Amino acid sequence: QINLSVIRQYVDYLVGEQNVKNVFLNGTTGEGLSLNIQERKQLAEEWICQGKDKLDHVIIHVGALSLPESQELARHAAAIGASGIAVIAPFFFKPANKDELIAFLQKIASEAPAVPFYYYHIPSLTGVKIRVEELLDGIKEQIPTFQGVKFSDTDLLDLAQCINKNDREQFAFLYGVDEQLLSALAIGANGAVGSTYNYLGRKTNLMLQAFAKPDLALARKYQFLTGEFLNFVIKLGFGVAQTKAVMTFVSGIPMGPPRLPLVDASEEFIIKAKAKLDSIVWPDGN
Repeated sequence: QINLSVIRQYVDYLVGEQNVKNVFLNGTTGEGLSLNIQERKQLAEEWICQGKDKLDHVIIHVGALSLPESQELARHAAAIGASGIAVIAPFFFKPANKDELIAFLQKIASEAPAVPFYYYHIPSLTGVKIRVEELLDGIKEQIPTFQGVKFSDTDLLDLAQCINKNDREQFAFLYGVDEQLLSALAIGANGAVGSTYNYLGRKTNLMLQAFAKPDLALARKYQFLTGEFLNFVIKLGFGVAQTKAVMTFVSGIPMGPPRLPLVDASEEFIIKAKAKLDSIVWPDGN
């Protein structure tokens, strides 16, 4: 079951300990697609409530297999004051082409006409491999609130073409593959949404500062060390359940078990992951 009582502590931890002031709710790490509509609404309301005057932006993922459910979630997000909404492509009956996908997205975005809209591109989980470069052509005419993309794919060529072609549009390209963030920044990504920022947010912010200077050697050190940890845990078997376990031992906030069909991280994983993370010496000495 969802545990609303820890969200206040969670917000304070992200802001105070990780210097993270923007959140993306009910996405992959939050098991949004495993929750029912009421649970998703309750979580969104609690984050908006607890984040008031603490968080800068709360983007709520409202995608669902059912168009009416997604529209209901979009209306709800607008009503409670979300900074933005995001939608994944439907992944059982899939859109066959760009026009079908845009038609689906438009029907949801139009239910929240004053709220910035983001497409959440995650083909590894949806199986919808329509290139974002293709999708962006003329999208603003059909979805006036379109603001950008949560780009969770390793296809940096597609991302580069998006950024190159849409320079004047001022779309936001929020990159979602944490171990490749520096590569995405180099070609023009202007933000990131990822699971590791829950517990490595401060380190990632230091990498962003180094990149902005630019001190690429320092930025690379941070990216390589994040990659070293992720490479280690991926070999052990790393998914949402394991991410919850890492966040629990780093933050001290109980993230709880995942919902079936996902199963709890093993004790062996937790011991090895904690030892690995503790062994890393970051450039700032911590």
